[in-house]
Amino acid sequence: MMYVFGHLNPDTDAIASALVYANLLRQQGTEAQAFRLGELNFETAYVLRELGTGAPAMLPELAPGAEVALVDHNESNQTVSNIHELSVKRVVDHHKLGDLTTSSPPYLRFEPVGCTSTILLKLYREGNVRVEPQEAKLMLSAILSDTLHFRSPTTTQDDRDAVEFLAPIAGIQEVGEYALAMFAAKSDLGDTPADKLLKMDYKVFPFGDPLNPKEWGLGVIETTNPGYVFGRQAELLEAMDRAKADDKLAGILLSVVDILNESNRTFVISAAEEKVIQEAFGVDTHDKIADLGNRISRKKQIVPTLEKYFAPES
Repeated sequence: MMYVFGHLNPDTDAIASALVYANLLRQQGTEAQAFRLGELNFETAYVLRELGTGAPAMLPELAPGAEVALVDHNESNQTVSNIHELSVKRVVDHHKLGDLTTSSPPYLRFEPVGCTSTILLKLYREGNVRVEPQEAKLMLSAILSDTLHFRSPTTTQDDRDAVEFLAPIAGIQEVGEYALAMFAAKSDLGDTPADKLLKMDYKVFPFGDPLNPKEWGLGVIETTNPGYVFGRQAELLEAMDRAKADDKLAGILLSVVDILNESNRTFVISAAEEKVIQEAFGVDTHDKIADLGNRISRKKQIVPTLEKYFAPES
């Protein structure tokens, strides 16, 4: 069987892509099942409730050689710890190439679009596989989430075209209203513990010398209610401090993205991070917060800037 899963700390695209790709593989004659590598965030839970469907099961411990398909990621520090013992047969992703290697040629589909689900729709159409309402709503939800309803600089015309195609199949007449409902669910953080808030959309990236990289944890909270998040600043800074120590990170940042105003204010816990923020982004830190302006995409605006900053001198 093919085990299909997205990245650690899954977002809506990671969950939707696993479900949708597993279904496509089954339609094409491959036994496949979707799994997840973490708890659902509030937005994804809302989407699945709207669909009346359950979440994929947590991925069990896989024996060496088990066949897997990765969606929405392709870096070893964003996936299962024993990924190098598994047989990676397929990768569908919209991120930069990572560090994974395989012992035999895999099927790869990478495109510079705003969402993995945009690529999956193309695979359905190229394979002449009918898109059913459930898959349509999963893909549409993922695209709206990843592109922040086309606000993100990662958005492409392919993403817009995909939503236009999927909306009538999904039975969604007012895409804007549906996107706002998703974002409201994402923003309803309630009494969520600070450690969980930090890790809801969180990835670790290696920067600098590949032989001796500096690992940074980069979290994002996308919300329509940033005031709530900043009201918990002390708790979140403490959670960041713990995560940095526990994971032996060189640095850690938590960006609070105001979806409606398209702005990013980032929590900064120490002088080490302050120095990097100032030198890489040209921004000073005040009261543990750095205003990164309209840099709202971790993938396109934060990570590339840090990669350039930490790049070894030639």
